[in-house]
Amino acid sequence: MWDTDSPVGRLGLALTEAGLRRLTFLPPGVAGRADGDVEELAATMAATVSPRVTVAAAPLDGVRRQLDDYFAGRLRDFSVEVDWRDSTGFYHRALEVTAAIPYGRTRSYAGVAASAGSPRAARAVGTAMATNPVALVVPCHRVVRADGRRGPYGGGTAAKDLLLDLEASVSGS
Repeated sequence: MWDTDSPVGRLGLALTEAGLRRLTFLPPGVAGRADGDVEELAATMAATVSPRVTVAAAPLDGVRRQLDDYFAGRLRDFSVEVDWRDSTGFYHRALEVTAAIPYGRTRSYAGVAASAGSPRAARAVGTAMATNPVALVVPCHRVVRADGRRGPYGGGTAAKDLLLDLEASVSGS
């Protein structure tokens, strides 16, 4: 487990031997924690996510570089192996569909549900987005309401606005 700053706040990263297991928004109180506190947070992640969560920052350097490039507008698609062991069934299919939404574009919850094979499961897509283990890499911020309004986001509405506005400005859409 490691944390890193970003334009949308502090992000927690957890890596296992299979790939990126978590990329999540951390609560504001985590920012600026001492190494001991980060290790304590890593121990909690190891207990709840996997005992093989990486505590050292070096293995996460590639992910952190990609995040920096994404926020600078130089990266449109992440090339990160993801550890999907906690994502199964419909939620996994919804996340796969979401991962394929092009940079700078959006899809509705209903559209994702239909593409994932359950056209009437728009609410379940909302749950899949809310429990997305690897935010940004699987761009759940690109999933919006049927009427085009942006809707809620795990990192907060300001973060969703920033991400969608960034992508729109870079892609010209």
